Amino acid sequence: EYYKNPEKTAETIKNGWLYTGDMAKMDNEGFIYLVDRKKDVIIYGGENIYPVEIENVLQSHPKIYDVAVIGIPDKRLGEIAAAVIDPKPGETLSEEEVVRFCEQNLPRYKRPRRIIFDKVPRNPTGKIEKPRLRQKYAGFTESFKV
Repeated sequence: EYYKNPEKTAETIKNGWLYTGDMAKMDNEGFIYLVDRKKDVIIYGGENIYPVEIENVLQSHPKIYDVAVIGIPDKRLGEIAAAVIDPKPGETLSEEEVVRFCEQNLPRYKRPRRIIFDKVPRNPTGKIEKPRLRQKYAGFTESFKV
């Protein structure tokens, strides 16, 4: 149960089952892999994009210290992926460099359509505060055009 929050408890626990909001996939051998949180999935023109997949790719860039990928509203496509990137201390990183890296490492539909350079907020347990980022950048439209 959620402490002093019966509404959240009712949303999460139904008929004795705990609905975590985690999304998973099963491979051909029956192994199950956690993919992402349902509330974090970006629906881009009918395609489901899992932000953690993009974050993992961007995190492999040698100049990136931290990254979070969020969905921001788009009138035509529903949502677009935006990458909030915190470069490593002492490193300079351009939007063009990130775009080229994404072109080499991600399918077109998974590439972030907005690149934002900022600190990635984390809570005391180290989780990215994506709701805070979505609220902060909900109307963000300045970035490269694909």
